[in-house]
Amino acid sequence: MKDGLKEMNIDLKRNVENFIGCEASFEEASMVVFGAPFDSTTSFRPGARFGSAAMRHESFGLETYSPYQDKDLLDYKVFDSGDLELCFGSQEMALKDIEDRTRVILDAGKLPLLIGGEHLVTLGSVRAVACKYDNLHIIHFDAHADLRDEYLGVGLSHACVMRRCHEIVGDGRIHQFCIRSGEREEFLFAKEHTDMHKFSFEGLKELVDKLVKENVPVYFTIDLDCLDPSVFPGTGTPEAGGVTFIQLLEAIKLVAKTNIVGADVNELAPMLDGSGASTAVACKVLRELMLAILQSA
Repeated sequence: MKDGLKEMNIDLKRNVENFIGCEASFEEASMVVFGAPFDSTTSFRPGARFGSAAMRHESFGLETYSPYQDKDLLDYKVFDSGDLELCFGSQEMALKDIEDRTRVILDAGKLPLLIGGEHLVTLGSVRAVACKYDNLHIIHFDAHADLRDEYLGVGLSHACVMRRCHEIVGDGRIHQFCIRSGEREEFLFAKEHTDMHKFSFEGLKELVDKLVKENVPVYFTIDLDCLDPSVFPGTGTPEAGGVTFIQLLEAIKLVAKTNIVGADVNELAPMLDGSGASTAVACKVLRELMLAILQSA
């Protein structure tokens, strides 16, 4: 694998500033975190490109230990390779760079964990993961359906990301929760093609039991605007009626029982919440997600 990295001119070393507890080298890590600071298709309030850097910086306000799970990040090997340098003028170029980094991580036998960025970045990782794993299922937490075929004439948009993922994985393999916003056509499309659960996590346990029994590979994507704006206002498209942090944490712990082969957290726009509370929430979500996946692996 080292020769392969040299051929691709990729030298994965620890970032100067890491997410707290992510101190392992690439070689020894079982999970690799990387950032995709991209928000060029944001449809309302921009700023998600600064999310991954803000989460690294503010993570030092957290402990590595989680009292929720009685686990500590220092007990695991996680590598933080920093943010990709992405082309803001081309969605396809940015997605290709994300796909390539995800592929390097997968080829090394490690689990990729992407930090966005707007939600379109998920498509780059899904492209790579779907090439490696047949019968891939996607569990999607979000306020928005993200099932538009195009937004303002563009098919590569954060408003279309799950529609593009559907074109990769097919019917019945995208499982959506907390959805409470979208065009009528998106909800009609979901009735025919995805497994949508509106407003809450109702039905998640039954889904997890089924996916565990079948032992299918799962890609897990969390758009943080699934949280209620009273908990998480620092996002580009806030939607009233979301879930609480504790409800999200319990749902993450459930999903972690499945065979997760890739994951991401996205849509923090830190400057949209001057209090810093949204960034603190995002950091905690990321810590709990990492620990839930690592202890289940």
